[in-house]
Amino acid sequence: MSVSVKERLVSLDVFRGLTIAGMILVNNPGSWSYVYPPLGHAEWNGWTPTDLVFPFFLFIVGVAMAYSFGKILETGEKPKGLYWKVTRRALILFGLGLFLAVIPSNWPPGFNWFTDELMKVRIPGVLQRIAVAYFCASLLVLHFKPRGQVYWAIGLLVFYWLVMRLAPFTVMQDGLAVVYRGELTKEINFAAYVDNILFHGHTWQVGKYLHRDPEGLLSTLPAIVTVLLGVFTGNWLRKGKPAYEMVSGLFFAGAGGLLLGSILDYGFPINKWLWSPSYVVFTAGMALVFLAMCIYLIDIKEQKWWTKPFVIFGMNPIALYVLSGIAANLLILIKVTDENMSLQSWIYENLFASWLGNWNGSLGYALAYVACWLGIMAIFYKKKIFIKI
Repeated sequence: MSVSVKERLVSLDVFRGLTIAGMILVNNPGSWSYVYPPLGHAEWNGWTPTDLVFPFFLFIVGVAMAYSFGKILETGEKPKGLYWKVTRRALILFGLGLFLAVIPSNWPPGFNWFTDELMKVRIPGVLQRIAVAYFCASLLVLHFKPRGQVYWAIGLLVFYWLVMRLAPFTVMQDGLAVVYRGELTKEINFAAYVDNILFHGHTWQVGKYLHRDPEGLLSTLPAIVTVLLGVFTGNWLRKGKPAYEMVSGLFFAGAGGLLLGSILDYGFPINKWLWSPSYVVFTAGMALVFLAMCIYLIDIKEQKWWTKPFVIFGMNPIALYVLSGIAANLLILIKVTDENMSLQSWIYENLFASWLGNWNGSLGYALAYVACWLGIMAIFYKKKIFIKI
């Protein structure tokens, strides 16, 4: 049995849909004080299922890139014709990320949106990282043959590893200049040092010594490799291998990635915040195994009875992410009681925690939020509204 590459693999849409559904689920608990450990990020080193969501999305971006670029170039269009399309998409994604960042989730007395929000806007972010990683990976794919792309992927990981481990940097601590080299703690590392210089006052967190961000500039370099690994996977899928050979190839490559990532963990710990080389390889391995399972179940065994919700999610991923982010902020911004309780907190406490308890209520709220967006996206899907960027 073989799967034709001319047909759209439903499993790719399902993979993307599962990923975006996971993003919404983990980003919208009823209360951040009551989040089950698997639905939260690892404190620092290590990983949880939540730490797989973002790299899975970047990975599937790369897979989709292999298909879309391949189809366009096969028509005879020169790579130069794609530059504007790539640049335009990256700019829109980056702009959407900044737009989400300037939407306040609170408006206390005396709040000034211009000085308190816009002038302190977080510059790095999820969509911003997607934009930069997509843009850079696209240029590498358009400029270099597959072998060259592999060299770039390896080179970026090695460069990042060496810089993080060997580059000296100075941190002011209690008025003293302390020189560090190779430090990989949450408070002090070279990636945070770079972000502190470039984005001071515009990052996710202000640490004890440095302003830092999980989507910072330097750690975006290995994120580019995550996209490239998706491209390599997409190229493999497009070769039209027999179905079982395709799945077994993905599975064994994934198992190899898991093993190699676990070995690399000893030299540079698996770390989502730093997007460490071991994290890149390990999560790509996990993505390959997961994709192999999806293709086997959906495209080979045709077990599609459960896939419709995720196909719906997968057809409008960026629109869903942006709209759900806006709605989440508005639910917090709207106050419904004299005690200044937000609409989001009221819904959680009265409709979920009141009978499910704090922990299950928090999870129930998140699941209900995902279900609401499934209903909205189902309308988009039925009306064939697919927002492409």
